[in-house]
Amino acid sequence: MSFSPFHLVDGDPAKGLVLLADHARRDLPSAYGSLGLSPEEFERHIAYDIGVEQLTRTLSAMLGAPAVLGGFSRLLIDPNRGEDDPTLIMRLSDGAIVPGNNPMPSDEREKRLNQFYRPYHGAIAQTIEAVTTASGKAPLVISIHSFTPFWKSTPRPWHAGILWDKDPRAVRPIIEGLRADPHLIVGDNEPYDGALRNDTMFQHCIVPGLAHALIEVRQDLIAAQVGIEQWAKRLAPILEAINADPDMHVARQFGSRTGPIEAANTMDKENRA
Repeated sequence: MSFSPFHLVDGDPAKGLVLLADHARRDLPSAYGSLGLSPEEFERHIAYDIGVEQLTRTLSAMLGAPAVLGGFSRLLIDPNRGEDDPTLIMRLSDGAIVPGNNPMPSDEREKRLNQFYRPYHGAIAQTIEAVTTASGKAPLVISIHSFTPFWKSTPRPWHAGILWDKDPRAVRPIIEGLRADPHLIVGDNEPYDGALRNDTMFQHCIVPGLAHALIEVRQDLIAAQVGIEQWAKRLAPILEAINADPDMHVARQFGSRTGPIEAANTMDKENRA
């Protein structure tokens, strides 16, 4: 059975909405075995984003929107990093040494880029293009991730966080919609900063000027089906309302806190040459 670097979830492209899940799966091609790690490590966040695949699939069904899911573990290569990022292939991840990534010869790095990373990003680009053509407008792109309840021994109080760089169009109404529930603690660029050079949002949204947001949900809240359904029901009406706003479907350059966009375009072309 062949290994797929991405999985597509059907939806109506005319809706003008695309869902992404970079870290949906913890799968590895058989040729890589377990990268020398124990099975327990693949139950952890270092291998994938817990709960994200089913949350994204459920949202896709509720919203009728197409989705692109990463088909490989982030331990193999992280699709949410730029090709030049030193954390693209982790040799040490949250205390776990990854034997299959030590050492990392340049030809093996290029192989993983060509066989897994680039096909996944190609699928995103093709989906965005298909949605643009079918809807006749720039799509809204929403990326779904999850984060651990603790970092080291420090508890994380947020139930969810919305990550972004400089384009506030989709971000502000999502934060406001979630904060309307007084029981929720919602982070604004917490627990991470959304400005990450050449990550998925940078490549596919910031450079072309598409409205977007990255939604992080705390993993313990979506580790079981009941939580997944609760969060899908919470997020779906917010996203549906945002998607109905014409301003979400106009390509507009906001730039990036990481530096000039033009320099990023030049670097990206050089990396892919």
